[in-house]
Amino acid sequence: MSAYPINTASVPEVKAFFDPATNTISYVVKDPTSEACAVIDSVMDIDYFAGRITYDNADQIIDYIRENDLKLEWLIETHVHADHLSAAPYIQGQLGGKIGIGSQIIVVQDVFGKIFNEGTEFQRDGSQFDRLFEDGDTYTIGNLPAFAMHTPGHTPACMVHVMGDVAFAGDTLFMPDGGSARADFPGGDAGELYDSIQKVLTLPDETRLFMCHDYGPNGRDIRWETTVADEKAHNIHVGGGKTKEEFVNFRTERDAQLDMPKLIIPSLQVNMRAGEMPPADEDGRTFLKVPVNTL
Repeated sequence: MSAYPINTASVPEVKAFFDPATNTISYVVKDPTSEACAVIDSVMDIDYFAGRITYDNADQIIDYIRENDLKLEWLIETHVHADHLSAAPYIQGQLGGKIGIGSQIIVVQDVFGKIFNEGTEFQRDGSQFDRLFEDGDTYTIGNLPAFAMHTPGHTPACMVHVMGDVAFAGDTLFMPDGGSARADFPGGDAGELYDSIQKVLTLPDETRLFMCHDYGPNGRDIRWETTVADEKAHNIHVGGGKTKEEFVNFRTERDAQLDMPKLIIPSLQVNMRAGEMPPADEDGRTFLKVPVNTL
């Protein structure tokens, strides 16, 4: 971990926003020494069956930032989500800030650009985003130091973002009793996911970890905050010294039993465009594609 500029002396304020429709947790992270903040993994609402987009979740975040006189500097996407649509451009249009994602977004765009039969007008170079993070890249939120860790396995572009004594895990890890995310999407790899999780677990034990999703296993209340120490000791998929072979065997068998996420079709098409809809036709209408027998 010597390559990463860890600084747990900074203790940012974290406000969580839970979306029950997708079991997603979005966050506003505030620099403790200024009014600067970042938004992590925002959610845009979609009624898929009606083809209707709304912004109730995003408006809650916008209202919170405005009510607390915060200045939005970053909108971070931990990866190209397959289970919810990003509201990053909507929030950016209201409050400003830069949209950032891992540099391997270009791999995701290439894979899914083909799956969704996108034309040559769809740029596969990540140019839809304001910043493409490489492993170890640093940035600041006001005076708060932050850096990105490349954590592939769930998707090629997954990044864990570390800000002072907190880390936002994306889908690399779930709560200890939730385990880990699937690794069977195009570009996913269970072995890579294990290695990525081990990298995250070399952060200081006291590091606060914030999850992107929680499903309340065994009927418990929804939770989204844990620590590196708790994950190392108690995570049901990787904790307690489980080996890479054990993890890969379990993850492969488990993933084969899982259904596709309900919102994977619209989510991928929108999120690989940094939260923007596909281009409208000459009449101003927007359409999403359904690839048949492909995913």
